[in-house]
Amino acid sequence: MTASIIDGKAIAADIDSRARAASQILARIAGRKPGLAVVLIGDDPASDVYVRNKGRRAEAADMRSLEIRKPATTTEAEVIAIVRRFNDDPSVDGILVQMPLPDHIDAGRVIASIDPDKDVDGLTPVSAGRLLLGQAGLRPCTPAGCVMLAERTLGKLDGLSVVVIGRSILVGKPAALLFLEKNCTVTIAHSRTRDLPELCRTADILIAAVGRPAFVKPDWIKPGACVIDVGINRIPAPEKGEGGTRLAGDVDPAAAETAGSMTPVPGGVGPMTIALLLRNTVQAMAMREGVDLPALPVKTANL
Repeated sequence: MTASIIDGKAIAADIDSRARAASQILARIAGRKPGLAVVLIGDDPASDVYVRNKGRRAEAADMRSLEIRKPATTTEAEVIAIVRRFNDDPSVDGILVQMPLPDHIDAGRVIASIDPDKDVDGLTPVSAGRLLLGQAGLRPCTPAGCVMLAERTLGKLDGLSVVVIGRSILVGKPAALLFLEKNCTVTIAHSRTRDLPELCRTADILIAAVGRPAFVKPDWIKPGACVIDVGINRIPAPEKGEGGTRLAGDVDPAAAETAGSMTPVPGGVGPMTIALLLRNTVQAMAMREGVDLPALPVKTANL
């Protein structure tokens, strides 16, 4: 058996296209484009690339993209003041503060200062509460992307067994709740889980989100399972010369010989994160403007 590759780039491009169509319709209704504001503090190279990609794809989706870049010496109070200005700006529908923040800034306090109705990353305590209670709201982008990749690959997920390796508030916990919303039977595994390989072999859908390259071994995979690899690890690549590196996932690539379907790294979950950010921005504007998204003449229900 050789796993079929789940093409995250193609699925993300489809979501981007639908978000663009919805953006144009919302612009005609409200007289303005959806607005996404991104705050970047410091000069982390990976964050810089990510923010530039977000801006490029937002503009391609016919959205208004705003960026605030400040040096690493910016104080926590200054960052929160920026967030609050965007909270009060009626032309801004989505706010994202790029992580990581410098060590002297409390990320939790900054995130909590974001208006939950503009929290397109789905990370505020109110957003987390809405997810837990099954209330309408903006869902975390990477976990929502994992669910969408599984749905696009397998169709209806009712009754399937899901094992999520990792219990972070960024991926593991929200992913578990989102798969529960799809009527899956979900287990969260972590560093204290007993006999992790055996547990993984029970999964119809295996989500790997631990941040350790090639952590999940081929013999951990149930034959035919759908494997979603969230890991983005930079490892040495001697073939690229001295100091060369490449990206690697949390799943050993040899697992493709056992899995039925599997996301690549890169090109799997990564592109979906920005796509779901754009979808959330469209949804945030629709909610704020009182527009019923399902009534729009595009397939926004499955953006």
